[in-house]
Amino acid sequence: MTKPAQFNKWRLHFGVFLLLCASTVLSFGDEKPPFTDYCERLGQEIQGRKHGFLAGNVTYYVGGFHASWNPVEEETIGLTHPFHHDLRSRGIGLLESEVAGGENTGKGNDYNGWEFYKDTRVLYGSVIVDGKAYPHPTPKSMVWRPDKLICEYEVGGVTIREEKFIAANDAAASIITASKPVVLEFSGHSFFHRNSVSSSASIRFDENRNTLLISEGGNVKSRPDPDGPERIGPCVYTGMTTALGASRALGASLSTKQDEKGMVHYTFRVPCDPNGTTVSWAMHDDPDAALGAARDIIENHRPWLAEKTAEMNRQLNDEIPWFRCPDEKFVDIYYYLWSLYLMYYIDVGEGWEMENHTQTAVNNFLGIHRYDAAFQIKVGAWIKDKPRFAYGNVLTWKHLTKNGRYRELPNGLRMIADNKGTAWHSGAYGPETSEHVLGAWQIYEHTGDTEFLRQCYEDHFERLFRNHLSGFAMNEFEVAETLEKMARLTGNEDDVEHWQTLLRRDPEHIRLMFDQRWEMNGIPNYFAAPENGLLMTNAFWSMRSPHFPAEYAKRMVDAWAFDRDKGFYGEFFPLAMAKQSMQVFATDVDHSFGYTPDTAYFTLDGMFRQGLSGEASKLTLNHLIHYNYHEEWQIPVAPEAYERDLTPFGDQYSNFNAGKILLYLEGLAGLELSIPDQQVTIRPALPASWEWMEIRLPIADQWTKIRYAADGVQVSACPFPVSVHN
Repeated sequence: MTKPAQFNKWRLHFGVFLLLCASTVLSFGDEKPPFTDYCERLGQEIQGRKHGFLAGNVTYYVGGFHASWNPVEEETIGLTHPFHHDLRSRGIGLLESEVAGGENTGKGNDYNGWEFYKDTRVLYGSVIVDGKAYPHPTPKSMVWRPDKLICEYEVGGVTIREEKFIAANDAAASIITASKPVVLEFSGHSFFHRNSVSSSASIRFDENRNTLLISEGGNVKSRPDPDGPERIGPCVYTGMTTALGASRALGASLSTKQDEKGMVHYTFRVPCDPNGTTVSWAMHDDPDAALGAARDIIENHRPWLAEKTAEMNRQLNDEIPWFRCPDEKFVDIYYYLWSLYLMYYIDVGEGWEMENHTQTAVNNFLGIHRYDAAFQIKVGAWIKDKPRFAYGNVLTWKHLTKNGRYRELPNGLRMIADNKGTAWHSGAYGPETSEHVLGAWQIYEHTGDTEFLRQCYEDHFERLFRNHLSGFAMNEFEVAETLEKMARLTGNEDDVEHWQTLLRRDPEHIRLMFDQRWEMNGIPNYFAAPENGLLMTNAFWSMRSPHFPAEYAKRMVDAWAFDRDKGFYGEFFPLAMAKQSMQVFATDVDHSFGYTPDTAYFTLDGMFRQGLSGEASKLTLNHLIHYNYHEEWQIPVAPEAYERDLTPFGDQYSNFNAGKILLYLEGLAGLELSIPDQQVTIRPALPASWEWMEIRLPIADQWTKIRYAADGVQVSACPFPVSVHN
């Protein structure tokens, strides 16, 4: 299209747009936000509060060990818990499943040792000052950033500073400087887990490359099958090599020994002074690759650390929607949640792990989870580079369907497992994959990429739901409609009639399905109450359906969302279980998961979708500031859950919180984008406590600015018509 013709087209759109919303102004040009150093902005003091956490591609680092927020081991000088995790195992074992048929879990599923990093002991540092040893000093400060950890120590009158990071080559390094000359002593041992039975590790020193090489191996107690027996087999690191390097010569001080279990132990000393000393770690199946990675990060530590910072800042500046509001705490929460979502991305390129995708938690088994993907897929739809950051969150699941690895019930329902790796799946099945269909459709709406849609549909959605459509929070009517649209767009016209007849979708029937569940089992103003009286937030999740009756939504929110006596408003909103149910259902699990991030997302998302913007925006701010911001520490947090007494529970850097990002973009900002229709729709929900809010959004290779205020919405540099619905 020529520039004059394109301008005339835009001018026509502008005229249409003015008719849609007189309070909105459209201008042209690129509104790309100014650069912000988010790595610096997000830096938070975590010493005594949280363990350290860093992520590469298949390398991770945990500094110290906090068991569900309870400090068990403090971080210290060196590299305490770097670990390799390319999803070859769910835990510590590499045994083959003995289950027959499609429910065979493959090789590497293991119900033991999910947090196997806590039993690693790699480079634990001590400091020798004027001949006196200070074993494993605790940092006086540990600052977490998305790109690195910065630790500071005061030891025997000497100030020591560390910068720990994982480079693009998946090696980890600690850059250590001391205010005056000291000696650093590092010790560690080969991999041996509390479920290990034996070790076959060996060790050698490459003097030419000043690198210690450990050949890992051994057997562990493993449980690969659901309800199956514990068996003994090879550990996750069997055949791998650990490489440990230093920038100062370590050979003269090196001592090694092998104990009665077969573990190899090592100790060495290196000098450190204001000029600095760097130690490194790397793991690989190829010993030469491990050695090369450990040496390369030593030799390039400064430029590679700068590269890591630059790449994290690039992603947080260029890949995701820009957000600002008057309260900086909510801005910090937004970018903190995005940083975790991006840090968890993994690209293995082997077996059933061919696509780049995000993951959920380091203090659990790593990997993407079927249930969590229901919202993580949709978060990816808002990232600029969707082939890299969005497509894989859907397509990684196709390997299970295509290879017939699912559970099929007599009614034809096919369910895939909860999570998976290169050659295993968990053997825990569920129906939430139907929500993936809606996430895939949103990615299509944000790209117009029918080839992506074809890959999702053929050999995956079409096969998985062919005989029975699973439902998730009353989404089955919307999912059936979406599968029908997918069939048309991908040239599978013969399937259209199948989806039309698989599920009855006439308006009278759909309404009946909702009416029958309203106030069932005698619970007033509540949807789909179970007979046993266990009232959970999933009643609100059904409000996400466009078919949910609006009059029911308003009544349920008024009766149950704000009620502090019997409803879901605890110390903040929402409790995972209604207060009137708490006395009856009070197991340890019930108490541990008193407040959870997934339930908050689904609940609040339903309110926004029902147009209850005032209630939803108020409750969203209430949730975010209590759940994702620690008032005492004055930093954003992302717990896996809170116990009923508000004690943080579970993982400390949980991507289970990713749905909150959608509460900003699709909830408060009310954004909806369709590249195929060339349309932006805005349903603003500016909180009453905010005077303004601003989003800058990458659309069609340029940045659109959307400014929200009490007197309306202003849009500039949008390439498409904009429709605003107040």
